[in-house]
Amino acid sequence: MSCFTITLDTVEKVKQFSDLINKFEGDFDLISEDYIIDAKSIMGIFSLNLKKPLTLQVNNIENLEDLKISLEKFM
Repeated sequence: MSCFTITLDTVEKVKQFSDLINKFEGDFDLISEDYIIDAKSIMGIFSLNLKKPLTLQVNNIENLEDLKISLEKFM
């Protein structure tokens, strides 16, 4: 399991993140305070408080290095 702190403070960033994360195989959760949602769900993402940084929890992924590089603009 790996965790990353990301910021999705605009609608455009949410759309870009959703498109990006759906290209990867694996389990991804976004954590905001007491809420945990499936990071591949754009509707779930919009239900979170996007004014604060989120924690992306990554499980069961083979190409973690590719994911890290792709996530740089959200960190």
